[in-house]
Amino acid sequence: MTVNSFSKGSNGAFAPGIETQTRKADHLRVCLEEDVQCRQVTTGLERYRFTHCCLPELNRAEISLETSFLGKRLGSPLLISSMTGGTDQAHTINRRLAQVAQRHRLAMGVGSQRVAVENTPLMKTFAIRDEAPDCLLFANLGAVQLNYGYGLDQCQRAVEGLAADALILHLNPLQESVQTQGDTNFKGLLGKIEALCDRMSVPVIVKEVGNGISAPMAQHLINAGVQAIDVAGAGGTSWAKVEGERARDLRQRRLGQTFADWGLPTADCITAVRAIAPTLPLIASGGIRTGLDVAKAIALGADLVGLAYPFLRAADESTDALETLVSLLREELITALFCTGQATLSELQAAPTLQRLP
Repeated sequence: MTVNSFSKGSNGAFAPGIETQTRKADHLRVCLEEDVQCRQVTTGLERYRFTHCCLPELNRAEISLETSFLGKRLGSPLLISSMTGGTDQAHTINRRLAQVAQRHRLAMGVGSQRVAVENTPLMKTFAIRDEAPDCLLFANLGAVQLNYGYGLDQCQRAVEGLAADALILHLNPLQESVQTQGDTNFKGLLGKIEALCDRMSVPVIVKEVGNGISAPMAQHLINAGVQAIDVAGAGGTSWAKVEGERARDLRQRRLGQTFADWGLPTADCITAVRAIAPTLPLIASGGIRTGLDVAKAIALGADLVGLAYPFLRAADESTDALETLVSLLREELITALFCTGQATLSELQAAPTLQRLP
């Protein structure tokens, strides 16, 4: 589907974004109700283990999780990764997520805002700045839309609709391949990303959606002016599975099954990208489920660590469930720091406490 696709409403008139809005609702339903997690490929984080420190010489109560990313101070290195928007259910979920992000000074991204660019009234389902006035917020659009009529104007509208601090452009060639009538013209996209980076009013972040970013690809993106990367590796939610579940035809379902576990493990992406870009603001996501996973990702070189599925399930349940999740993640991360003898995240990154298993 292109940015200018239209669907007929009940009165016969054409309304923008109806099909996109339906897809958003399907994505929420499938992620919450179906088994769409990777099974054969893992994050690779299980291949690493911290060296235990039996005498930390620390007061656990004094351990700090504070950090900064793109110049903004955060209470911990947690990112509520891009998930949803465009429907009433998504609106409720986004507002609950924004409230917990504000309380704990977390970073937060929203799902693709294409549906709101096509249908302006739906921008309210993404507009959460009033709930999170102090948070680091990321707007989000599919990079491929730059080949389907999008440009600086649409990207700025996404940023302004959220009052965002940065724009995420997500790369999802596998998802688009499996998606019925997906947008699969990725030709010449790097040059358009470069042109956009030159003109945007906020930093541009590029992320995958769960299949990973390799070191060579990261280098191309850095050369194009991208200011941060989210490797979004494999091992968590499989968007090939998600699109396969909602596919309308056998061909797309088969593609979803065949490529269900396609991608680069998250841990491999972190180490590879960090090796070629020592100072790049780096986000790790893809299959992160616990505070121990977060600690491993930080120790491997990530500056910020994103979770989507755990936050989605908790937000769908209640604000109390979200509070419980954040509390657990923080306690797990603090415990990892304490039991490795590290008082801060920067110490954890610098110390040789994480060992790869043979």
